[in-house]
Parts: sequence; structure tokens; C-alpha cells
Amino acid sequence: MREKEVKVALIDNSIDTSIYNPQEHWKPYLRVEWDSFKATKSHFPDLNRDYTHLILTGSETSIIERENWVYEEIEVVQDAVEKGLSILGSCYGHQLLAFALLGSASVQRCAQPEVGWIPVQIKVENELLGKKRSAFPFSIHFDEVVNLSDAFLVLASSKDCQIQAFQLKKRPIWGIQIHPEINISNAQILLKKFISLNLETKPFFEKALKSVPKGSGLIRRIVKSFLVPREIE
Repeated sequence: MREKEVKVALIDNSIDTSIYNPQEHWKPYLRVEWDSFKATKSHFPDLNRDYTHLILTGSETSIIERENWVYEEIEVVQDAVEKGLSILGSCYGHQLLAFALLGSASVQRCAQPEVGWIPVQIKVENELLGKKRSAFPFSIHFDEVVNLSDAFLVLASSKDCQIQAFQLKKRPIWGIQIHPEINISNAQILLKKFISLNLETKPFFEKALKSVPKGSGLIRRIVKSFLVPREIE
């Protein structure tokens, strides 16, 4: 075991970057060496290189409706877990991480989707999110993580989503349902883009855009806590 210099592999799960471009949202906060990989093109990192950290981004697609590239990514995530990498999954990436670790029973459609700035309760003081408190991060999700085993610790919840954040116990492996990397102005732009698509989910985006935006203040805490050097195989 040795401590390696931090190097991030960011797996971009977006479908149409003209609508949603997660690399642009994460870029301002990644003050370390990092490379990006486009999952929908089956472009994934070689984990035998010097990567120490893996970020799984959000996506416009659903974890319930899986194409072939999703299963390829699941294999990469499972390999990263085995190799001891630090892993952070956000929104779709949070759901994919749970799926990779526990299978399809760990994800389902939301009974009540969450779109906008959602009141989230940090349930336990933890390394990633900090002290117990309320926060109002930006969120867009129509699927959710459920049925975690005793190997996981639930870190945060909301009224309509019991597993807003989790950690694989004693491992630097976290899932967060929220989008802390999307600031208020970018969130409003994103909501307008989704509204312009005229999907059946349009009312959720319209309601969120009319709501009062709030900043969670979580992104710098999350990135700083996640990107610490750790011993790795």
C-alpha cells in the first residue's frame, strides 16, 4: 500500500452536452490532475494507470432504462472498488454506484421526483458532508436509491427521498443524489433548457424555476474532503 498523488478520472454520463454538460460544472472545483471519459461512447478510464479517484456524473437518462454502456461502466466501477480507488457518484452516478455494488433492487422510480433546491437533512456528522444540519442543494431526479445493505451508512435524507447520500462503511466510496457542483445561475439555465424540450416532466422544471433559488454551500466541502490523498493498492 502506498499514498499516490491525486489523479481523477471523471466519467461523464451526459447524453446531450448542449443540454447538460457535467464536465463544465465540475471543472472549476477540480484543482488536481483529471481526465474525462464519455460513457455513452464506451470511453472509460484504464484503471491500471495512475488514477486514484473516480467521479461518476449525472445524466439525462434513467438508471431504470439501461443501455449497453451502463453495464460497461458498472464493470469499471466494480474494478475501481476492488482496486481501492476513492469514488464519488452524483445523481445518476449515485444510482449507478448503488447498482454496481448491490444490483438492480437498489434503484427504483421516485414516488415523488425532486427538482429544484431541496431541503436535505445531513443525518450524521461525516467526512464528506460535515456536521449534522439542513442544506438546500440543487437536485433533479426521477429515480432513487433504495434497499441499501448494512454495509452502507445513510448520510442524508429528504422528505421524499430517504437516501440522499450514502457511504460504503470504512471505504472512501460515496453516493450523493444532489448536484452540489451546479451553481444557481447554471441551475436556472439548465431548468430553462429542460423546459424548452417540452417533455411530460416539464411542469416539474417550471415549478422549480419559479421557486426561490438557494445555495447549499456544500460543493467545496465535498470536493476538499473527497480529493484527499489516500493509500491505494
